[in-house]
This record gives sequence, structure tokens and C-alpha cells, in this order.
Amino acid sequence: MTHQFLVVSNISPADPSAVIEGNERVVRPRLADAQFFFEQDRKRALESRVPGLDRVVYHAKLGTQGERMRRVQALAGAIAGKMTNATPGLVDLAERAARLAKTDLLTDMVGEFPELQGIMGRYYAAHDGEHPLVAEAIEDHYKPRFSGDALPRSDVGFALALADKTETLVGLFGIGERPTGDKDPFALRRHALGIIRMLMERGAGIELSSFLGDAAPVFGGVAGFSDPSADVQTFLYDRLANLLREQGWTAQEVDAVLALRPQILSDVPRRLEAVHAFSALPEAAALAAANKRVGNILRKSDGVKDGSGFNSGGLVEPAEIELAQALGAVAPQVQQLYAAGNDTAALKALAALKTPVDTFFDQVMVNADDPALRANRLALLARLQNAMNQVADLSRLAT
Repeated sequence: MTHQFLVVSNISPADPSAVIEGNERVVRPRLADAQFFFEQDRKRALESRVPGLDRVVYHAKLGTQGERMRRVQALAGAIAGKMTNATPGLVDLAERAARLAKTDLLTDMVGEFPELQGIMGRYYAAHDGEHPLVAEAIEDHYKPRFSGDALPRSDVGFALALADKTETLVGLFGIGERPTGDKDPFALRRHALGIIRMLMERGAGIELSSFLGDAAPVFGGVAGFSDPSADVQTFLYDRLANLLREQGWTAQEVDAVLALRPQILSDVPRRLEAVHAFSALPEAAALAAANKRVGNILRKSDGVKDGSGFNSGGLVEPAEIELAQALGAVAPQVQQLYAAGNDTAALKALAALKTPVDTFFDQVMVNADDPALRANRLALLARLQNAMNQVADLSRLAT
């Protein structure tokens, strides 16, 4: 903090005192106005301004700021309830912060200095005696505002910021206001990237489809609203793919991981590291090609594709018996490593399957004339595919 300020001028006078004095004459009344607005605003608690939100139009089809506040409040509480290792009383704090988050828009200070929205809300909430986390969340719920911006500092701010951005995205998608080409008047791409960053960096335990599923019902009273959850999820994955490629991951690595539509976005970096390490293995290319071949066979068949009908006693060829035994040894190990979050080791364990997989395809006719034998081989391949694609769709790595 300093009592000085900086002026940039496009002239170079011999005596700059006149320029300095002129700017001082402008700055002093602005500061005096700000002090007056600040003192006047503090005479009314933020809570007393809540009813005024119902008189401010948010969007012609989505109603007032008051209606939006109630939607964000419901969604913030739902998100807070899903967070693991959360702050005690998080749901109540998140809902309280959501109730007050937009009230500073009705203050004189923000009316005169719009760029202070959120910032003034924090000061006024602290002056009103609100919980410190509520006051902090009012400022933080606009974060991240741009690429590289800080995330909300607390669980309360996180729940509120995620709810606020999600309500915007789902609401506008639901009434048909979607980005087209280079046109994005509501900055929905920026909101999507904010959601992605929060879920990737702090969203452990929050499933994407779950919290998007909570968002659509809060628009129950909005005429013409159609649940856009599936489209919003696709939009988020598209933005995530672009972001990951910008971070240096290859298109194949990104495609392989996102093909499985991972619901916990905080798992994505770990999966990418695992796929990158797997790609360096000498067995990787052959296994990826085999995975692609298995996928093509299963797509073209009408038999059981989930592996549930597999019968080890129905195997006849030595190569298929060998593959079943190898898979029986590797699959539990892969599943155990995957469940423990060791995705890299899980994928590396698949290297043991290269030889039996190659032998199987060299010596076994999958589409045998005997329907029972054919179904059993398809079930074995389905089990193989399930074991291989726990972390990523490895077929996307095939060239």
C-alpha cells in the first residue's frame, strides 16, 4: 500500500507539474466518492439487500438475480455435500455464501466501481460479522477469472465458485445459448476452463456427471429449459482436450485417456503420466494394435461382449488356454494397482500379455463355426479388453 500513484502520459512536457496536479485533482474526488460510498454501504447489512436481487434481471429467459441466487445456493450445497475431507459445516457455509455472493452488486461502491464486485462483498460481509470463510468465498467465487488465476482459497469458496460457473454453463446451454465458432458472448469457454481447473486441481471425489446431474433440476421452473447435461459434459471434455494438448501432451495420449470419459478429473494427470510411460515400453505398440483389433471384433459380433459368459472349461486350443491363464494372473494385479491409484504400474503390468495375445491371434479363429465356442472366445476377448482399458483406451495409441 502506498499514498502514491502512477500516471502514463503521451506527452513529454518540460515541466510535468501541471500534468501531476491535473491528475491529482481527478484522483482526490474519486477517492472521496469511494470513501463516501463505502461508509454509506456499511450502514446496511448484505442480508438486507437480498430481497433486492429479485428486482434485478439476470437474463430474459433465466429470470432475476434472486432466482439465480437460489439456484446457485442449492447447487453449492449439493457440491459441498460431495466433497471429501471437507470443512465442518461446509454445506451451511456454502449456502450462506451463495445467498450473499451477489448482494454487493446492489451497493453504491460496486455501482460506481464494477471491477470491485466480490472484493467489496468480502469487506462488507466481514463488517457484518459473517463467518470469515463466507466473506472470503464471496470474493473468491469469481475465481479463476483468467488463465493462470488463483483458485478459491477454501472449500467454501471452491463449492460456491464451482456452483456459480456450473449454473451459468448449464443454464445458458439449457436455453440454447451456446458458443458458435468464435462467438462466445457469455464467456462460456472461460467458465468451462474454470470448472475444469477446479475439478482437476482440487476436485477429488467429485464425479462430473453427478454434479452436472444436480444442476439441471434447479432450473425446474424455467420455461423452455431442456436438460443439457450430456452436451455440457461433451463441451467440458472438448475444452479439457484442448487444454491438455496445450500443456504438451500428445493428441494420442489425450485421446486415449479421455475416450473413457473419466468422471474424476483430478485423476486425468495421473492417467496421462501412465499412458506416456506405457507408450515407451517395447510391448506398447503390439498391445495397442491388439486392443484395437479386439475392439473391432467385439463391435462386429452379436455375442456377449462384457465377458460375463466366459467359461474356462470351454477352451480347446492351447493358445487360448495360455491367454486365459495369463489374463487370470495379470488382471487381478492390474485391478489392484488401478484401485490403489498406481496407474503407471497397472499399465506396465500389461506387458506380460504381449506374447500370449500375439500367439492367440496367430493360432485361434475367434469366429468359429460352433456358436458356443465363438461366444466363449468373444467373452475372453471382452475380459482382455476390460483388463487393458482400466486407465485409458489403449487402442487409441495404435498407429
